[in-house]
Amino acid sequence: MSQVTVTLPDGSQRSVPAGTSVQEFASGALPQAVMKKALAAEVNGQLVDLTFPLERDASLKIVTPDGANALALYRHSTAHLLAAAVTQLFPGTSCGIGPATDDGFFYDFVVSRPFVPEDLEKIEARMRALASQDLPYERQMWPREEAIRFFRERGEPLKVQLIEEKTAGQAEVSCYTIKDRDTFVDFCVGPHVPSTSKLKAFKLLSTSNAYWKGDARNQPMQRVYGTAFFKDEELKQYLTQIEEAKKRDHRRIGKDLGLFTFHPYAPGAALWLGKGTLVYNMLASYMRDVLFPAGYDEVKTPLIYNKALWETSGHWQHYRENMFLVESRDSAAKTEGKPDEGPDMAVKAMNCPGHMLIFASEGRSYRDLPMRLHEQTPLHRNEASGVLAGLTRVRQFSQDDAHCFVMESQIGEEVERLLNLVKRVYADFGLTYHVKLSTRPAEFMGERATWDHAEAELHRALKAADVPYRVDEGDGAFYGPKIDFDVMDAIGRKWQCATIQLDYQMPERFGLKYTGADNAEHQPVVIHRAIFGSFERFMALLIENYAGAFPLWLAPVQAILLPIADRHLDYAVSVQTKLKAAGLRVELDGRVEKIGYKIREAQLQKVPYMLVIGDREAAEGTVAVRSRAGGDQGAKPVEEFLAAAQAEVARKGAAE
Repeated sequence: MSQVTVTLPDGSQRSVPAGTSVQEFASGALPQAVMKKALAAEVNGQLVDLTFPLERDASLKIVTPDGANALALYRHSTAHLLAAAVTQLFPGTSCGIGPATDDGFFYDFVVSRPFVPEDLEKIEARMRALASQDLPYERQMWPREEAIRFFRERGEPLKVQLIEEKTAGQAEVSCYTIKDRDTFVDFCVGPHVPSTSKLKAFKLLSTSNAYWKGDARNQPMQRVYGTAFFKDEELKQYLTQIEEAKKRDHRRIGKDLGLFTFHPYAPGAALWLGKGTLVYNMLASYMRDVLFPAGYDEVKTPLIYNKALWETSGHWQHYRENMFLVESRDSAAKTEGKPDEGPDMAVKAMNCPGHMLIFASEGRSYRDLPMRLHEQTPLHRNEASGVLAGLTRVRQFSQDDAHCFVMESQIGEEVERLLNLVKRVYADFGLTYHVKLSTRPAEFMGERATWDHAEAELHRALKAADVPYRVDEGDGAFYGPKIDFDVMDAIGRKWQCATIQLDYQMPERFGLKYTGADNAEHQPVVIHRAIFGSFERFMALLIENYAGAFPLWLAPVQAILLPIADRHLDYAVSVQTKLKAAGLRVELDGRVEKIGYKIREAQLQKVPYMLVIGDREAAEGTVAVRSRAGGDQGAKPVEEFLAAAQAEVARKGAAE
C-alpha cells in the first residue's frame, strides 16, 4: 500500500498508508487531550471532517474550540441539529438553508403554520435529546441524479433546486446525515462536528417570516434563529447582552424620545421628527467641520441619472435589481409599443459615479491631487421589505461619503491621513473599534502587481498610524483591497461603520486622467471612504450605545428649566434666554405639575441637566442643578452652570 507524508504544525512529519482518515492518523500522532477537543481539521488549509481520507502528502492541523473557524463550524452543525428536530416534530416540513452567522445560526422551513413560542421550546428540547444520543454526522457522496431523486421523493423541492443550481456538471454531490437518512439528511458541503454530543451550549431565540432566497416573489418560509457557544458561560453572557439590547432598541427609544417614526406609506424611510432632525443635522455639521479643514470640497450631485451612467459604472449590469428605476417622459414616448426597453433612468444608490463625472468635467493636473470630494445627499436602494429593520436597514439614507482622487505615490500618505481622521471622529463619540485589512480575493480585476502594491501601501499606512489590525485574506472587494472598522458599542456588539477602499477599476471605466509632472497622462486611484457610514445606521448605533442618554454635546435638549410655581416663571424665562443666547439647547416646563413629576418626566426624556427654580433660586440668581446621572448637584450661579456646560460640550466624548 502506498504511503503519504503528513506534516504537523510543529514541522514534524509522519508517514501513513494512503486513505488513512484524519481521525485515525491524529489519534496515533497527537495527545489524547487534543483529540478529545477535536472538531474538524485543516488539510492543506482546507477545512474538512475528521473522517476525511489522507490520499496524498499534506499538512494537517486539528481544529479545536479555540481555532479561528471552529465557532462557525459548530454553529452550522447546530443548525443541522435544529433542522433534524423540526422535521421530526413537524412531519411534512421541507427545508431551505441553515447557515452559521456572526451571532449564531438560522434555518428556513416551509411549514403548514407559523411557529409559536411553545414550538421553540419543543424544538429545543428535541435538539437536546438528539445531542444527548451522541449521533454521528456523516458525509456521504451520492450520485447526483440519485440525490435529486431522493430529495424530490422526500418532498424537498428547495433542496432539489439547490442541487440542480450548485452541482451542474458534477457526478456526485455531498450530503450529510445525522445518524442515518431517516433521522436527518441534508445537501451540504460541510464540514461538521463528528457527533451531536459536541453540541451543548445552544439556545433558540426567535422566529420570523422569510422568503426563499430573500425574494418576496418566492416561497414564504419560517426562519428560526438560534445561537451556540462552546461554553455555557459564554451563552449566558450573550443572552444577557440580548436582554440589554432589547432595552436599548433604537426603534423603541427613538419613538419614546420623539426622534423619528415610520409609516407604511414610506417603507424603509424614516420620518425625522424635530429632535431627531436636530441630532441628524448636528452629525452632518460636525462632519463638515471635521472635513473642511482636512481639504475636502462638499459637492451635490443629481439624484437621478440616465442609465448610460450606470452602464459605464457597471451598476446597471450588476446592481440594477437593488436600484429604483425610473421611466422618463422621453423614454415613454420612444418605447411606446416596445415594452422590452423598459426604464431609462435610475435613482442613485451611491455617489461615486457622480464624483467620477465631476473629476472628468475639466482637465486635471498632478498639482490638483489629492482631490477630495464629500457629499451628504440622499441615496436610495431597493432593499427587500423582509430585511428592512428600523434605521439599520433602510431604503433611503445619506452617507458622510467621500472620494479621494490620488496619484499612485500618494496612496500611503492619504490612507494614513484617513486613519487618523477616523481615530479623531470616533474618539469624539467615545467609541472604540477593531480594524481589519481585506486583501485580494480569488476573483479580482486588474494586475497582481497593482494589488500587491496597493496592499503594501495599506499595510504601511496602518503601521505608520500605529493602528492595530488583523488581515482577512481574500476578503477584499473585486476592484481593490479595503480597510474596515468594526465599532464596539457599550454592550460589546460590533457595528461595521467606517471603510477605506482602494479602487483602480472605476477610474478606468470612466477614462479618468490627470497630467503628471512628466507632462504625460496618468490614471488616478480613487479611495472610497466613509466614517459614519450612513447617518441612519450611525444614529441607530449612537442611540443604542448611549441607551438614548446622548452626551451633552449631542443631546437634542441639553437642559430643562423646572419652575416650582407660576411665580417662578418670569425668572425661568430670563435664565432660558441667557442660556439659549450662549448656544445651549434649553426647554422650559411651565406646566402646573408637582416638581417631582416634572423631574421624572425629564429623566425619562434623558435630558442631561434639570434646573429647578424656586423662591431661593429666583432671589439669588441661581439654579438648583440635577444631573441625569449624578442626581442633585446643589444650587449654582447661572454663569457657573453655563461655563461648566460649555466646557463639557467642548470635551465631547462619551455619555456618563
